[in-house]
Amino acid sequence: MNPTGQPVQLKPNYKILGVLAAVGLVLFLLLQVFPSTASDTLEVQQVNVISQEKAIDSAKAFANNTLVLPDLPAPSVTYHTNAELSGYVAKEKLTQTYMQKLEKVAPYDVFRVHYPDVGTGDALDIDVHMNTGKVVAFSMYDNKTGASQPFSLDPTATTEKDESVTLAEKQEQAQPILKAMGFDVGQLNLQTKGNQQDLLYTTKDGKLGDSQLQLKFTYEYGQIRSFQPVLTPPDTYTAYVKEQTTLAGWLTALGYGLFTLVLGVLAIVFGSLKRRHTSFKRGIVLSIIYCAISVFSVLNMWPILVDITLGESNKIVSYVIIGLQLILNVLMAILLYFSFVGGDGLWRERGINIWPRSKEIGYGKYVLHSVAVGYLYALILLGVQSIIYLILENALGVYSATDDTSSPYNMIYPALFPLLAWMAGIGEEAVYRLFGIAMLKKIVRNTFVACFITTMIWALGHTLYPIYPVYSRPIELLFIGLLFSFIFLRYGFIAAVFAHVIFDSILMSLSLISMGGIVNILLGAFYIALPAIVAMVIYTFTKNKGVENAYPPYVPPAPIPQAYYDPAQGQQQYPDHPQQFQQYTSPVPPSEHENKPKE
Repeated sequence: MNPTGQPVQLKPNYKILGVLAAVGLVLFLLLQVFPSTASDTLEVQQVNVISQEKAIDSAKAFANNTLVLPDLPAPSVTYHTNAELSGYVAKEKLTQTYMQKLEKVAPYDVFRVHYPDVGTGDALDIDVHMNTGKVVAFSMYDNKTGASQPFSLDPTATTEKDESVTLAEKQEQAQPILKAMGFDVGQLNLQTKGNQQDLLYTTKDGKLGDSQLQLKFTYEYGQIRSFQPVLTPPDTYTAYVKEQTTLAGWLTALGYGLFTLVLGVLAIVFGSLKRRHTSFKRGIVLSIIYCAISVFSVLNMWPILVDITLGESNKIVSYVIIGLQLILNVLMAILLYFSFVGGDGLWRERGINIWPRSKEIGYGKYVLHSVAVGYLYALILLGVQSIIYLILENALGVYSATDDTSSPYNMIYPALFPLLAWMAGIGEEAVYRLFGIAMLKKIVRNTFVACFITTMIWALGHTLYPIYPVYSRPIELLFIGLLFSFIFLRYGFIAAVFAHVIFDSILMSLSLISMGGIVNILLGAFYIALPAIVAMVIYTFTKNKGVENAYPPYVPPAPIPQAYYDPAQGQQQYPDHPQQFQQYTSPVPPSEHENKPKE
C-alpha cells in the first residue's frame, strides 16, 4: 500500500502471478467450460439455441394449424424454466438419462410465446423447445384476470359449462394435439378413470428416478384448456427445496440486508466525521455509473418481471414491485457514495493511500498495473472457484438448478448483460472492502477479522441463487471474498475493482456467447477486454502517467536531517556532511543519557 503524500506505485510479481493465472485458466476450462470434463454443477451450457423469431414461427404455425386460430396479435417471447425439475435431475445425477429419454418431449427450458389476446378476451401461451423448435405445451386463460377460460378446437363450440362430455370425447379432442406433438396415441397408457375432469396419459419410457412423465390435458366446459407434459419431482424433494428457499430468505434478509443497511448508515456517519481527510467529490462518478447500470438492469428485465403474473389486472403488482426496486437501487447508490467518501477518509486518516486520485503522481501507470493485476487474479479466482465447487459437490452433494429471473434471454437488450459486472465490482468492493474493512478495523483491531466479517456479510447476499444446499454458496464466497480482500489490501482499491469486474465479466460474457451468433461472440470478447480499454483510456488522458514524467515534474523531498549533540558547542546541531552522522549518533546530550531513569 502506498503512503499518502508520496507518488503512487504498484510493483507486482508478474512471474508468479502469471504462472498461477495460467493454472487457474486451465482449471476453469476443464471444470467449467469443456463439456467432456465439466461436472453437472459447473458446466457452462453450450447448446444450439434457436432464435426467438424461429420460436414465434413455430408457435404461430401450431396456433394456425392445430388450434385453428388464424388471426393472432403480435406476440412476446420469454425464457421459462422448471427450476424444480432441473434441480432434481442434477441432484440425483439423472442428467444423461433425462437428456436421452425425456428432454425432447418434456424440456425444463422453453421459449414461451405469449399472445395477449386471441379473441374473446383469451390469452394464449405456447411453449417451444429451445433447441428443436417444436411446440411442447400450450395454455389458454383470461387475459385480464389470469383465470382459466374455456378453449375449443372448434370455434363454434359453446362456452356454456357442460360436464356431460365423455372420456371417449375427451380422447378424441386430444388426438390432434398429441399427433402434432409427435406422440403415438397407441403407445400411450390412459390414466384417467371415470368422471375425472383432466385427461392423463403416461408413456412407456417416461420413468425418471422417482418421477413419471404424464401428458396432461385440462378441460373446462367440455373443451381442452391446456396441454402440458408433466414430470413432477417427488414430494420429499419439493419439501427440501421449499425448506432451503426459506432458509435462504432469512440468511439474505438478516445476514446480508440488515448488516448492509448498518454499513450504509455508518458510511454516512464516517463520511461526515472524516471529511477533512477526504473530499465529497470522491466517488460521485462511480456512484452515478453504479446507479445508471442498476436502474437500467431492472428496466432491461421488464419482459420477465411483467410476465411473472397472469392477467392484465394482476400486472399492477409487477409494476409496483418494479417501482420499489428502482427506488431501492437509487438509495443503494446514495449509500454507496458515502461508502466511497467514508472509506477513503478512514484509510487516509491512517496515512494509507489505498485509492489514489487521478492528480497524484504516478497515477497513470498505477492504473495500468492495477488492470494487469486484475486480469491475472481474475483467472486465479476462476480456478479457485472451480476447485471449491468440485470439492463441495463431492463433499456436500452441491448442485444447481436453472433460473430464468436473471437470464439474458429475458432481457430487452441481452447484449448489455455483462455490464452488470461493473455494478457488482464497483458497488461491492466499495461497501465491503474500501469502507467495511477500514471501519471494522477500528472496532475489532484485527485486519483478518475485519475482512472475515465483511466477506461473510457479502457472501450471505448470494444465498438466493438456486444452488443447494444454500449454505454452500457462502462457503464458496468466503474464500473468494477473502481473496478479494487480499487483493484490496495488497494492491489497492482500483486493482480489487478490476479483478472483481473481470471475474464477473468472464462468466457473464460466456453466458452471452452461449446464446450463439457471431455478434454475441464478438460482444463477449469485447466485454472481457473492456477493463483493459478503460485502463488505457485513463492512462492516455491523465497527465501524471508516472514518476519520471509527472505533471508538474516530481521533485523528491529533501531528507530531514537527524539532530545530534555536538560537545564542542554544548547543544544540538544538524550535520553538514556524512561524517558527522557517524561521529555523533545520539541526538541528546550525554548528561541526559546518564541521568535518565532506568525503565
